[in-house]
Amino acid sequence: MSTEVKVPVLGESITEATLGQWLKKPGEAVAIDEPIASLETDKVAVEVPSPVAGIMGAYAVEEGATVNVGAVIGSIDAGTGASSPAVAPVVAAAAIAPVVATTAAPAPAAEAENSDLPLSPAVRRLVLELGIDPSKIKGTGKDGRLTKEDVVAAAKGAPAPSADAPVAATSTTQATGGRQEERVTMTRLRQTIAKRLKSAQDTAALLTTFNDVDMSAVIEARATYKDLFEKKHGVRLGFMGFFTKAVALAARDVPAVNAKIEGDEIVYHNYLDVSVAVSAPNGLVVPVVRNADAMSFAQIEKAIGDFGAKAKAGTLTMDDMSGGTFTISNGGVFGSLMSTPIINPPQSAVLGLHRIEDRAVVRDGQVVVRPMMYLALSYDHRLIDGREAVTFLKIVKEAIEDPTRLLIDL
Repeated sequence: MSTEVKVPVLGESITEATLGQWLKKPGEAVAIDEPIASLETDKVAVEVPSPVAGIMGAYAVEEGATVNVGAVIGSIDAGTGASSPAVAPVVAAAAIAPVVATTAAPAPAAEAENSDLPLSPAVRRLVLELGIDPSKIKGTGKDGRLTKEDVVAAAKGAPAPSADAPVAATSTTQATGGRQEERVTMTRLRQTIAKRLKSAQDTAALLTTFNDVDMSAVIEARATYKDLFEKKHGVRLGFMGFFTKAVALAARDVPAVNAKIEGDEIVYHNYLDVSVAVSAPNGLVVPVVRNADAMSFAQIEKAIGDFGAKAKAGTLTMDDMSGGTFTISNGGVFGSLMSTPIINPPQSAVLGLHRIEDRAVVRDGQVVVRPMMYLALSYDHRLIDGREAVTFLKIVKEAIEDPTRLLIDL
């Protein structure tokens, strides 16, 4: 007796997904609610739990296939122990076996051949290209799974693969003269990011205004209280807490920055849900810190830290990603000096943070060196006037340069 495994409901308005990875092989024992597959939607990767305990049956679709909500993707057979490899369907084995050059020796410990580690397609391709044994790498992802960063770190201490080591024939093309080209299908998440960013440029009247901010006061506050803060709250005091509180303060005086356009109406929000851009293996994602205007520094820092960990592990949910009334993007962590960020529709504004560097500035008629950061506010000029944008950015600047304003609501 078999139980069908179907694509679960993925969220409002989401009707399809891409099967990104099978986490269980045919013949393996499966517990109830244990993840057996990973789906990539327009916004985030989600896992498909097993509806019953039993044995993983045949795959109905291969990795990379597009599936609709409610579609059957596989089955769970009755039983309690792993079956022999002979019962695994041929089509299933073909779906997970990496395609390699047939003239070369087998790659060391490729997932479908001699490793039980569940590898994502990107990680599998990387271990094949680098000739790394995944069974000898300690994974830092969810449930100990390997990430691309784990493989790259392991490769730095491993000998380079020999000249006759196999390469993934499906992704790399060798041309004359040693020049290579690689073609990799865009993930559904990356395709959606591309479409949304281009749509924002085509729809909104985008404009960016800049200012710079002296980070001396915030840096001093962090240095003074970071140890006490972490001891009391169990989380580090970072810059994002200060900027989130400053945005909340500025949005009260300039509500248009926290609003959106729907048809011929403007929707103003009396709350601040901040989309915080964080780095994930498949690109930049923007989980939402809800009611950030009512949160303490510790609550904000903890929420952002949790999202960062979930993004790295690939466990962000649809609820984590939905909504948001304003976005803060910190390109400074990657070394960016200045940028013009693109808004996250249907939001009307995004604040871009950049790296801190010592620069010469004039204070009280004297040239002094201060830790300075450029701020960039990109906004939809259909809704937000230039005066409002400049005013908003000025309030943020003043709050960061004098954090006392955050406490007395100035």
